[in-house]
Amino acid sequence: MRRREFIAVVGGVTVTWPLSGRTQQSEQPRRIGLIMSAFGPDDPEGRARIAANREVLERLGWTDGGNVRIEVRWVLPANDANLMRAYARELVALSPDVIVAQGSTAPWSPG
Repeated sequence: MRRREFIAVVGGVTVTWPLSGRTQQSEQPRRIGLIMSAFGPDDPEGRARIAANREVLERLGWTDGGNVRIEVRWVLPANDANLMRAYARELVALSPDVIVAQGSTAPWSPG
């Protein structure tokens, strides 16, 4: 799959998933796994990205700590592929509804 096709698919899922879930808000909170690299939790850009994600979700009726739980993992240093893999495994074990990775140019290989 080419990069543009992948971005289109992920973007479509990100936009339609919250809309399709509105009728299910009385159920267990949905879970979002978020892997952030290249920025730390104390970095203004990192905080701005998390705030932007929360703002968009809130506009769509999803509130962190209410009907959705956002699990954030910060990969520092950003090029630490082993740490990225470990956090990805950790988030998968939490059974999130979706995992989003932002801001990495780290080399990646499964395993």
